[in-house]
Amino acid sequence: MQTVFKRTPTLKDCPTHYCPGCGHGIAHRLVCEVIDELGIHGRTIGIAPVGCAVLAYDYFDVDMVEVAHGRAPAVATGMKRTNPDKIVFSYQGDGDLAAIGTAEIIHAAHRAEQLTVVFINNAVFGMTGGQMAPTTMLGQITATTPQGRQADGQGYPLNVSELLAVLPGAIYVERCGLCSPAHIRKAKAALKHAFELQINNAKGLSLVELLSPCPTYWRMTPPDAMLHIQNEMTKVFPLGRLKG
Repeated sequence: MQTVFKRTPTLKDCPTHYCPGCGHGIAHRLVCEVIDELGIHGRTIGIAPVGCAVLAYDYFDVDMVEVAHGRAPAVATGMKRTNPDKIVFSYQGDGDLAAIGTAEIIHAAHRAEQLTVVFINNAVFGMTGGQMAPTTMLGQITATTPQGRQADGQGYPLNVSELLAVLPGAIYVERCGLCSPAHIRKAKAALKHAFELQINNAKGLSLVELLSPCPTYWRMTPPDAMLHIQNEMTKVFPLGRLKG
């Protein structure tokens, strides 16, 4: 029998705790493949805060640091400045990066910190029960918006990538979707470029936003969640390279 796929070494061989159809497993695999293909396994340090990926250290076979909710860019800044030869990345969800950690990511980009940021956007608070997130779309039903998010009183979805792209210290910003094989290949290429910039000592922060399915709190089947990204999320969060 011909082997058509093999687990990349940096991705640990362990059972997953994620819900069926969750996009974190895809994102984990892509990050680990990029680390191995670039030959930076021994130099890489990952920063994971609170969120669905709070147990990222169970999956990434690199040095990992667990940090307080929203504080990954701050800790990553200290880690990179004291270990300039290391490749430092943060792995953050929208409830972390776009809510409690908004100030940290904006100022890390504003300071042109040499970091690689993997931003998982599933438009909902997944870890705490499916509440509205800053990225929740208008009309989207969540645990705290049972009638769907309304602009009046609940505001509009926050487009983090567009916000960061205007900052001089952000040198590369791209949004991809984990919703089809073709889009996943593009996501991997984007992650690879983001890591390469840090390897090449480019001065500034790189961020790759990944639109990721959350079938559990979208109340959808996994296939429908993939279609939801392509047909609905991309209207609010257009795919493509915003900078760099």
